[in-house]
Amino acid sequence: METAILALVVGLLLLLRQPIFVILGIVAFYLYVFFDDGRPEYLVYDVWYNSNSEVLVSIPLFILAGAIMAKGSIAARLIDIMKALTRPIPGGLALATILSCGVFAAIAGSSVVTMLAVGSIMYPALIQAGYRKDFALGALAAGGTLGIVIPPSIPLILYGIATETSIADLFLAGFGPGALLLSLFAGYAVLTNLDRPRTPLDGTEIAAALKRGVFALFMPVLILGGIYSGLFTPTEAAAVAVIYALLIETAVHREMSWRQALDAITETSTLLGGLFVVLATALSLNVFMTYAQVPTQLVEVIQANITDKWAFMIATNLLLLLVGCFMDIGSAILILAPLLTPVAESFGIDKVHFGIVMIMNLEIGYLTPPLGLNIIVAMTAFREDFWRICKAVLPFIGLMLVALAAVILVPEIALFAVK
Repeated sequence: METAILALVVGLLLLLRQPIFVILGIVAFYLYVFFDDGRPEYLVYDVWYNSNSEVLVSIPLFILAGAIMAKGSIAARLIDIMKALTRPIPGGLALATILSCGVFAAIAGSSVVTMLAVGSIMYPALIQAGYRKDFALGALAAGGTLGIVIPPSIPLILYGIATETSIADLFLAGFGPGALLLSLFAGYAVLTNLDRPRTPLDGTEIAAALKRGVFALFMPVLILGGIYSGLFTPTEAAAVAVIYALLIETAVHREMSWRQALDAITETSTLLGGLFVVLATALSLNVFMTYAQVPTQLVEVIQANITDKWAFMIATNLLLLLVGCFMDIGSAILILAPLLTPVAESFGIDKVHFGIVMIMNLEIGYLTPPLGLNIIVAMTAFREDFWRICKAVLPFIGLMLVALAAVILVPEIALFAVK
Protein backbone atom coordinates (compact mmCIF):
# COMPACT_ATOMS: atom_id res chain seq x y z
CA MET A 1 0.00 0.00 0.00
CA GLU A 2 2.76 2.43 0.99
CA THR A 3 4.64 1.67 -2.25
CA ALA A 4 1.55 2.36 -4.37
CA ILE A 5 0.98 5.67 -2.59
CA LEU A 6 4.62 6.64 -3.15
CA ALA A 7 4.39 5.82 -6.86
CA LEU A 8 1.21 7.89 -7.11
CA VAL A 9 2.82 10.87 -5.36
CA VAL A 10 5.91 10.72 -7.59
CA GLY A 11 3.74 10.50 -10.71
CA LEU A 12 1.72 13.52 -9.59
CA LEU A 13 4.88 15.54 -8.87
CA LEU A 14 6.24 14.68 -12.32
CA LEU A 15 3.00 15.78 -13.96
CA LEU A 16 3.21 19.06 -12.04
CA ARG A 17 6.81 19.46 -13.30
CA GLN A 18 8.28 19.85 -9.84
CA PRO A 19 12.06 20.27 -9.54
CA ILE A 20 14.05 17.08 -9.05
CA PHE A 21 15.21 18.15 -5.56
CA VAL A 22 11.56 18.50 -4.44
CA ILE A 23 10.73 15.01 -5.73
CA LEU A 24 13.84 13.46 -4.17
CA GLY A 25 13.19 15.22 -0.86
CA ILE A 26 9.60 13.99 -0.66
CA VAL A 27 10.60 10.46 -1.66
CA ALA A 28 13.38 10.40 0.94
CA PHE A 29 11.11 11.71 3.70
CA TYR A 30 8.37 9.20 2.80
CA LEU A 31 10.80 6.26 2.81
CA TYR A 32 12.36 7.21 6.12
CA VAL A 33 8.90 7.59 7.72
CA PHE A 34 7.15 4.48 6.39
CA PHE A 35 10.01 2.09 5.69
CA ASP A 36 12.53 2.94 8.41
CA ASP A 37 10.65 2.53 11.71
CA GLY A 38 9.15 6.01 11.46
CA ARG A 39 12.47 7.78 12.08
CA PRO A 40 12.60 10.74 9.65
CA GLU A 41 15.42 12.29 11.70
CA TYR A 42 17.70 9.67 10.15
CA LEU A 43 17.28 11.60 6.89
CA VAL A 44 18.93 14.63 8.51
CA TYR A 45 21.75 12.46 9.90
CA ASP A 46 22.42 10.87 6.51
CA VAL A 47 22.34 14.19 4.67
CA TRP A 48 24.86 15.62 7.12
CA TYR A 49 27.06 12.53 7.01
CA ASN A 50 27.19 12.43 3.21
CA SER A 51 27.70 16.17 2.88
CA ASN A 52 30.71 16.00 5.19
CA SER A 53 32.98 14.80 2.37
CA GLU A 54 36.22 16.32 1.18
CA VAL A 55 35.64 15.15 -2.40
CA LEU A 56 32.44 17.21 -2.64
CA VAL A 57 34.50 20.38 -2.27
CA SER A 58 36.15 19.72 -5.64
CA ILE A 59 32.88 20.22 -7.55
CA PRO A 60 32.28 23.92 -6.75
CA LEU A 61 36.00 24.63 -7.05
CA PHE A 62 36.30 23.20 -10.57
CA ILE A 63 33.15 25.06 -11.64
CA LEU A 64 34.52 28.28 -10.14
CA ALA A 65 37.87 27.83 -11.90
CA GLY A 66 36.04 27.42 -15.22
CA ALA A 67 33.90 30.50 -14.59
CA ILE A 68 36.99 32.60 -13.79
CA MET A 69 38.73 31.49 -17.00
CA ALA A 70 35.60 32.13 -19.07
CA LYS A 71 35.30 35.68 -17.74
CA GLY A 72 39.04 36.32 -18.04
CA SER A 73 41.37 35.83 -21.00
CA ILE A 74 42.64 32.26 -20.54
CA ALA A 75 39.96 30.87 -22.88
CA ALA A 76 40.73 33.49 -25.56
CA ARG A 77 44.48 32.81 -25.38
CA LEU A 78 43.98 29.06 -25.72
CA ILE A 79 41.77 29.66 -28.76
CA ASP A 80 44.39 31.93 -30.34
CA ILE A 81 46.96 29.11 -30.08
CA MET A 82 44.58 26.60 -31.70
CA LYS A 83 43.75 29.04 -34.51
CA ALA A 84 47.42 29.73 -35.23
CA LEU A 85 48.27 26.03 -35.38
CA THR A 86 45.35 25.00 -37.63
CA ARG A 87 45.57 27.76 -40.27
CA PRO A 88 47.06 25.58 -43.04
CA ILE A 89 44.46 22.81 -42.63
CA PRO A 90 41.22 22.88 -44.67
CA GLY A 91 38.48 23.95 -42.30
CA GLY A 92 41.17 25.12 -39.90
CA LEU A 93 38.85 27.40 -37.95
CA ALA A 94 36.37 24.55 -37.49
CA LEU A 95 39.17 22.30 -36.27
CA ALA A 96 40.39 25.06 -33.95
CA THR A 97 36.87 25.22 -32.47
CA ILE A 98 36.84 21.51 -31.63
CA LEU A 99 40.40 21.53 -30.27
CA SER A 100 39.66 24.62 -28.16
CA CYS A 101 36.65 22.86 -26.64
CA GLY A 102 38.82 19.82 -25.84
CA VAL A 103 41.63 21.83 -24.26
CA PHE A 104 39.28 24.05 -22.26
CA ALA A 105 37.31 20.99 -21.13
CA ALA A 106 40.56 19.57 -19.72
CA ILE A 107 40.68 22.60 -17.44
CA ALA A 108 37.08 23.49 -16.62
CA GLY A 109 35.43 20.06 -16.26
CA SER A 110 32.03 21.51 -17.17
CA SER A 111 30.06 21.15 -20.40
CA VAL A 112 28.13 24.42 -20.27
CA VAL A 113 31.14 26.50 -19.16
CA THR A 114 33.21 25.04 -22.02
CA MET A 115 30.52 25.77 -24.61
CA LEU A 116 29.98 29.34 -23.43
CA ALA A 117 33.68 30.18 -23.03
CA VAL A 118 34.65 28.90 -26.48
CA GLY A 119 31.36 29.73 -28.17
CA SER A 120 31.37 33.41 -27.22
CA ILE A 121 34.56 33.79 -29.27
CA MET A 122 34.31 31.15 -31.99
CA TYR A 123 30.63 31.37 -32.98
CA PRO A 124 30.87 34.90 -34.43
CA ALA A 125 34.29 34.05 -35.90
CA LEU A 126 32.89 30.98 -37.70
CA ILE A 127 29.89 32.89 -39.08
CA GLN A 128 32.07 35.79 -40.21
CA ALA A 129 34.44 33.37 -41.97
CA GLY A 130 31.54 31.92 -43.96
CA TYR A 131 31.03 28.58 -42.19
CA ARG A 132 27.53 27.13 -42.23
CA LYS A 133 25.49 28.25 -39.25
CA ASP A 134 24.24 24.72 -38.59
CA PHE A 135 27.80 23.43 -38.42
CA ALA A 136 28.86 26.22 -36.05
CA LEU A 137 25.90 25.57 -33.73
CA GLY A 138 26.39 21.80 -33.76
CA ALA A 139 30.15 21.97 -33.25
CA LEU A 140 29.93 24.28 -30.25
CA ALA A 141 26.96 22.54 -28.59
CA ALA A 142 28.59 19.12 -29.06
CA GLY A 143 32.13 20.35 -28.37
CA GLY A 144 30.99 21.50 -24.95
CA THR A 145 30.08 17.93 -24.03
CA LEU A 146 33.76 16.95 -24.22
CA GLY A 147 34.01 18.39 -20.71
CA ILE A 148 31.84 15.51 -19.47
CA VAL A 149 34.35 12.74 -20.15
CA ILE A 150 37.72 14.51 -20.48
CA PRO A 151 39.21 14.84 -16.98
CA PRO A 152 38.79 16.63 -14.69
CA SER A 153 35.08 15.91 -15.16
CA ILE A 154 32.44 16.83 -12.59
CA PRO A 155 30.12 13.93 -13.60
CA LEU A 156 33.04 11.51 -13.13
CA ILE A 157 33.53 12.96 -9.63
CA LEU A 158 29.82 12.45 -8.89
CA TYR A 159 29.99 8.84 -10.11
CA GLY A 160 33.04 8.23 -7.94
CA ILE A 161 31.24 9.61 -4.88
CA ALA A 162 28.01 7.69 -5.55
CA THR A 163 29.73 4.33 -6.13
CA GLU A 164 32.86 4.70 -3.98
CA THR A 165 35.09 4.38 -7.04
CA SER A 166 38.58 5.90 -7.25
CA ILE A 167 38.20 9.32 -8.87
CA ALA A 168 41.84 9.23 -10.00
CA ASP A 169 41.13 5.95 -11.84
CA LEU A 170 38.01 7.43 -13.42
CA PHE A 171 40.01 10.44 -14.59
CA LEU A 172 42.62 8.14 -16.13
CA ALA A 173 39.88 6.12 -17.82
CA GLY A 174 38.41 9.28 -19.33
CA PHE A 175 41.48 10.05 -21.44
CA GLY A 176 40.97 7.31 -24.06
CA PRO A 177 37.24 7.92 -24.72
CA GLY A 178 37.86 11.68 -24.57
CA ALA A 179 40.61 11.44 -27.18
CA LEU A 180 38.40 9.21 -29.35
CA LEU A 181 35.50 11.69 -29.23
CA LEU A 182 37.84 14.61 -29.88
CA SER A 183 39.34 12.80 -32.90
CA LEU A 184 35.92 11.95 -34.36
CA PHE A 185 34.68 15.54 -33.93
CA ALA A 186 37.91 16.95 -35.37
CA GLY A 187 37.81 14.59 -38.36
CA TYR A 188 34.20 15.54 -39.08
CA ALA A 189 35.04 19.26 -38.78
CA VAL A 190 37.78 18.95 -41.40
CA LEU A 191 35.98 16.60 -43.82
CA THR A 192 32.82 18.72 -43.95
CA ASN A 193 34.77 21.94 -44.54
CA LEU A 194 37.33 20.91 -47.16
CA ASP A 195 36.14 23.73 -49.40
CA ARG A 196 37.16 26.42 -46.91
CA PRO A 197 40.25 28.47 -47.89
CA ARG A 198 43.45 27.82 -45.97
CA THR A 199 46.32 30.12 -45.18
CA PRO A 200 50.04 29.39 -44.82
CA LEU A 201 51.45 28.57 -41.42
CA ASP A 202 52.81 31.74 -39.80
CA GLY A 203 55.67 31.06 -37.41
CA THR A 204 55.52 34.57 -36.01
CA GLU A 205 51.81 34.24 -35.21
CA ILE A 206 52.38 30.85 -33.54
CA ALA A 207 55.25 32.21 -31.45
CA ALA A 208 53.19 35.23 -30.40
CA ALA A 209 50.16 33.06 -29.53
CA LEU A 210 52.30 30.64 -27.51
CA LYS A 211 53.95 33.52 -25.67
CA ARG A 212 50.56 35.03 -24.79
CA GLY A 213 49.09 31.67 -23.85
CA VAL A 214 51.97 29.96 -22.05
CA PHE A 215 50.33 30.29 -18.62
CA ALA A 216 47.00 29.06 -20.00
CA LEU A 217 48.66 26.01 -21.56
CA PHE A 218 50.48 25.20 -18.33
CA MET A 219 47.23 24.94 -16.37
CA PRO A 220 46.10 21.44 -17.52
CA VAL A 221 49.69 20.24 -17.10
CA LEU A 222 49.71 21.55 -13.53
CA ILE A 223 46.28 20.18 -12.58
CA LEU A 224 46.39 16.75 -14.22
CA GLY A 225 50.13 16.29 -13.69
CA GLY A 226 49.71 17.09 -10.01
CA ILE A 227 46.94 14.50 -9.61
CA TYR A 228 48.70 11.63 -11.38
CA SER A 229 52.13 12.34 -9.89
CA GLY A 230 50.58 12.12 -6.43
CA LEU A 231 51.47 15.71 -5.64
CA PHE A 232 47.87 16.46 -4.70
CA THR A 233 44.43 14.86 -4.60
CA PRO A 234 41.61 15.74 -7.05
CA THR A 235 40.10 18.00 -4.38
CA GLU A 236 43.40 19.79 -3.81
CA ALA A 237 43.81 20.03 -7.59
CA ALA A 238 40.49 21.87 -7.79
CA ALA A 239 41.70 24.37 -5.18
CA VAL A 240 44.97 24.80 -7.08
CA ALA A 241 42.96 25.42 -10.29
CA VAL A 242 41.00 28.25 -8.66
CA ILE A 243 44.07 29.90 -7.14
CA TYR A 244 46.11 29.55 -10.33
CA ALA A 245 43.29 30.90 -12.56
CA LEU A 246 42.68 33.82 -10.22
CA LEU A 247 46.36 34.75 -9.98
CA ILE A 248 46.98 34.47 -13.72
CA GLU A 249 43.89 36.46 -14.67
CA THR A 250 44.34 39.25 -12.13
CA ALA A 251 48.10 39.50 -11.56
CA VAL A 252 49.73 38.21 -14.78
CA HIS A 253 47.30 38.85 -17.64
CA ARG A 254 45.66 41.73 -15.75
CA GLU A 255 42.57 41.48 -17.93
CA MET A 256 40.16 40.63 -15.14
CA SER A 257 38.96 42.94 -12.40
CA TRP A 258 38.19 41.80 -8.89
CA ARG A 259 34.58 42.78 -9.61
CA GLN A 260 34.49 40.22 -12.43
CA ALA A 261 36.03 37.63 -10.12
CA LEU A 262 33.29 38.33 -7.59
CA ASP A 263 30.68 37.91 -10.34
CA ALA A 264 32.17 34.49 -11.18
CA ILE A 265 31.90 33.48 -7.52
CA THR A 266 28.29 34.69 -7.36
CA GLU A 267 27.30 32.82 -10.53
CA THR A 268 28.96 29.63 -9.28
CA SER A 269 27.18 29.88 -5.93
CA THR A 270 23.82 30.32 -7.67
CA LEU A 271 24.45 27.29 -9.87
CA LEU A 272 25.49 25.13 -6.92
CA GLY A 273 22.48 26.07 -4.81
CA GLY A 274 20.28 23.57 -6.64
CA LEU A 275 22.98 20.99 -7.28
CA PHE A 276 23.95 20.42 -3.67
CA VAL A 277 20.37 19.99 -2.46
CA VAL A 278 19.96 17.22 -5.04
CA LEU A 279 23.37 15.78 -4.18
CA ALA A 280 22.82 15.62 -0.43
CA THR A 281 19.30 14.17 -0.74
CA ALA A 282 20.29 11.60 -3.35
CA LEU A 283 23.26 10.43 -1.29
CA SER A 284 21.03 10.01 1.76
CA LEU A 285 18.70 7.89 -0.39
CA ASN A 286 21.71 5.79 -1.38
CA VAL A 287 22.40 5.12 2.29
CA PHE A 288 18.77 4.08 2.82
CA MET A 289 18.79 1.78 -0.23
CA THR A 290 22.00 0.12 0.93
CA TYR A 291 20.51 -0.39 4.41
CA ALA A 292 17.33 -1.82 2.83
CA GLN A 293 19.46 -4.05 0.54
CA VAL A 294 17.82 -2.63 -2.58
CA PRO A 295 20.95 -3.01 -4.78
CA THR A 296 21.35 -6.64 -3.67
CA GLN A 297 17.72 -7.42 -4.43
CA LEU A 298 17.96 -5.65 -7.79
CA VAL A 299 21.02 -7.73 -8.70
CA GLU A 300 19.11 -10.92 -7.88
CA VAL A 301 16.05 -9.86 -9.91
CA ILE A 302 18.08 -8.86 -12.97
CA GLN A 303 20.26 -11.98 -12.83
CA ALA A 304 17.11 -14.10 -12.67
CA ASN A 305 15.72 -12.46 -15.81
CA ILE A 306 18.87 -11.44 -17.70
CA THR A 307 21.60 -14.04 -17.75
CA ASP A 308 23.78 -12.55 -20.47
CA LYS A 309 26.26 -9.69 -19.93
CA TRP A 310 25.57 -8.19 -23.35
CA ALA A 311 21.80 -8.28 -22.88
CA PHE A 312 22.32 -6.34 -19.66
CA MET A 313 24.56 -3.79 -21.41
CA ILE A 314 22.07 -3.28 -24.25
CA ALA A 315 19.16 -2.81 -21.82
CA THR A 316 21.22 -0.47 -19.62
CA ASN A 317 22.38 1.67 -22.53
CA LEU A 318 18.84 2.04 -23.85
CA LEU A 319 17.68 3.02 -20.37
CA LEU A 320 20.46 5.59 -19.93
CA LEU A 321 19.89 7.12 -23.36
CA LEU A 322 16.20 7.52 -22.50
CA VAL A 323 16.93 8.91 -19.04
CA GLY A 324 19.38 11.40 -20.54
CA CYS A 325 16.51 12.93 -22.54
CA PHE A 326 14.54 13.80 -19.41
CA MET A 327 16.91 14.11 -16.47
CA ASP A 328 20.03 16.17 -15.80
CA ILE A 329 23.24 14.18 -15.69
CA GLY A 330 24.00 14.84 -12.02
CA SER A 331 20.64 13.58 -10.80
CA ALA A 332 20.76 10.57 -13.14
CA ILE A 333 24.18 9.55 -11.86
CA LEU A 334 23.27 9.94 -8.20
CA ILE A 335 20.05 7.97 -8.57
CA LEU A 336 21.04 5.23 -11.02
CA ALA A 337 24.77 4.63 -10.48
CA PRO A 338 24.41 3.04 -7.00
CA LEU A 339 21.72 0.72 -8.39
CA LEU A 340 23.25 -0.27 -11.72
CA THR A 341 26.94 -0.52 -10.79
CA PRO A 342 26.56 -3.54 -8.44
CA VAL A 343 24.58 -5.31 -11.17
CA ALA A 344 27.29 -4.55 -13.73
CA GLU A 345 29.95 -5.91 -11.36
CA SER A 346 27.89 -9.09 -10.89
CA PHE A 347 28.24 -9.65 -14.65
CA GLY A 348 31.99 -9.16 -14.42
CA ILE A 349 32.01 -5.61 -15.81
CA ASP A 350 34.71 -3.38 -14.31
CA LYS A 351 33.01 -0.54 -12.44
CA VAL A 352 35.46 2.05 -13.78
CA HIS A 353 34.63 0.93 -17.33
CA PHE A 354 30.92 0.92 -16.50
CA GLY A 355 31.23 4.44 -15.09
CA ILE A 356 32.72 5.71 -18.35
CA VAL A 357 29.99 3.97 -20.36
CA MET A 358 27.33 5.49 -18.12
CA ILE A 359 28.79 8.99 -18.41
CA MET A 360 29.08 8.71 -22.22
CA ASN A 361 25.43 7.67 -22.45
CA LEU A 362 24.23 10.53 -20.29
CA GLU A 363 26.59 12.90 -22.13
CA ILE A 364 24.43 12.41 -25.23
CA GLY A 365 21.50 13.65 -23.16
CA TYR A 366 23.05 17.13 -23.22
CA LEU A 367 22.14 17.23 -26.93
CA THR A 368 18.73 15.54 -26.98
CA PRO A 369 15.31 17.16 -26.49
CA PRO A 370 13.33 17.96 -24.50
CA LEU A 371 15.78 18.75 -21.69
CA GLY A 372 19.17 18.78 -23.45
CA LEU A 373 21.03 21.33 -21.35
CA ASN A 374 23.53 22.35 -24.04
CA ILE A 375 20.71 22.87 -26.54
CA ILE A 376 18.78 25.07 -24.12
CA VAL A 377 21.85 27.13 -23.19
CA ALA A 378 22.96 27.39 -26.86
CA MET A 379 19.48 28.60 -27.81
CA THR A 380 19.88 31.53 -25.42
CA ALA A 381 23.59 32.19 -25.96
CA PHE A 382 23.48 32.12 -29.78
CA ARG A 383 19.88 33.36 -30.14
CA GLU A 384 18.79 30.52 -32.39
CA ASP A 385 15.67 28.36 -32.62
CA PHE A 386 15.57 25.29 -30.35
CA TRP A 387 14.74 22.86 -33.14
CA ARG A 388 17.39 24.30 -35.44
CA ILE A 389 20.03 23.51 -32.82
CA CYS A 390 18.54 20.01 -32.36
CA LYS A 391 18.97 19.42 -36.11
CA ALA A 392 22.51 20.88 -36.07
CA VAL A 393 23.75 18.44 -33.40
CA LEU A 394 22.46 15.28 -35.13
CA PRO A 395 25.76 14.43 -36.92
CA PHE A 396 27.65 14.84 -33.65
CA ILE A 397 25.18 12.60 -31.80
CA GLY A 398 25.91 9.96 -34.44
CA LEU A 399 29.64 10.29 -33.80
CA MET A 400 29.06 10.05 -30.04
CA LEU A 401 27.09 6.82 -30.53
CA VAL A 402 29.97 5.42 -32.58
CA ALA A 403 32.43 6.31 -29.79
CA LEU A 404 30.10 4.81 -27.17
CA ALA A 405 29.83 1.53 -29.09
CA ALA A 406 33.62 1.39 -29.46
CA VAL A 407 34.19 1.89 -25.72
CA ILE A 408 31.59 -0.78 -24.85
CA LEU A 409 33.07 -3.34 -27.26
CA VAL A 410 36.71 -2.49 -26.49
CA PRO A 411 36.99 -1.72 -22.76
CA GLU A 412 40.75 -1.19 -23.15
CA ILE A 413 40.01 2.20 -24.75
CA ALA A 414 39.08 3.35 -21.25
CA LEU A 415 41.07 0.96 -19.08
CA PHE A 416 44.48 0.95 -20.78
CA ALA A 417 45.78 3.68 -18.49
CA VAL A 418 44.17 2.29 -15.32
CA LYS A 419 45.54 -1.25 -15.26
